[in-house]
Amino acid sequence: MTPFVADPVYLNGQFLPLNEAGVSPLDRGFLYGDGVYEVIPVYSRKAFRIDEHLKRLQATLDGIKLRNPLAAHEWKSVIFKLIEAAPWDDQSIYLQVTRGADDKRDHAFPPLSVPQTAFAFASPLVTTSAEVRAKGVAAITVPDLRWSRCDLKVVSLLANVLARQEAVEQGCAEALLIRDGYLKEGAASNIFIVKDGLLLAPPKTHLMLPGITYDVILELAEHHGQPLEVREITETELRAADEVWMTSSTKEILAITTLDGQAVGTGEPGPYGEKMWQWYQDFKNTVMRNG
Repeated sequence: MTPFVADPVYLNGQFLPLNEAGVSPLDRGFLYGDGVYEVIPVYSRKAFRIDEHLKRLQATLDGIKLRNPLAAHEWKSVIFKLIEAAPWDDQSIYLQVTRGADDKRDHAFPPLSVPQTAFAFASPLVTTSAEVRAKGVAAITVPDLRWSRCDLKVVSLLANVLARQEAVEQGCAEALLIRDGYLKEGAASNIFIVKDGLLLAPPKTHLMLPGITYDVILELAEHHGQPLEVREITETELRAADEVWMTSSTKEILAITTLDGQAVGTGEPGPYGEKMWQWYQDFKNTVMRNG
């Protein structure tokens, strides 16, 4: 066990200590990034929207023509055992499936007789500190150089990794991906903007990963009567926004107050983001913590 991964982990039908878990160097996840993953937030030991996460896992598996090694109820059994064994009440459950290890390196799919590799583990769910949230964070924009199936949650994330690293090297928290003049998402987050009291969200397309937190924010906006439009957002609109938020299960709603070295709005977290954050906390405490 490390401070970030609980024992036991799950690997191919077994629960075992992390330091005893291993896969073949010929595994296609290692050789090609040929696999998918899913991350499920857990609040008070209750997995949030587990069915929706498993449906997204299945959609990604279908998208890359990879069989699911476990039925939904079997995944749930694995997930519940990991949650029970972990020392934290709030967790992230990571699931990964690869196309397995053949006896050679070949781009074409291996025979169906080659079993998939299924791996899962629990980590602590750590959200943004009050100090960081009060100030907001800095971000940069970068060209979106990813492939055209960004809606699939695949493990081949090198373009996202390079974008995020560029942000880190500039002392920033996130890189916002711009393609053909339009905002798509962050390297590891979804992005919302506010202009003149109107909340704007990029639409779900094959160029954006459909986030579960993204869905929650849309639901909260509708429930509380927050004016909202889901449509393409131009880079010009992004740079003229009164507020820009990055969102995810760990970031929740976090204000981006500096973009490419320029202040966003007043340069401080804005009132709409604060309001949404409070709605999110209320929803988390009354709904998410009940599964």
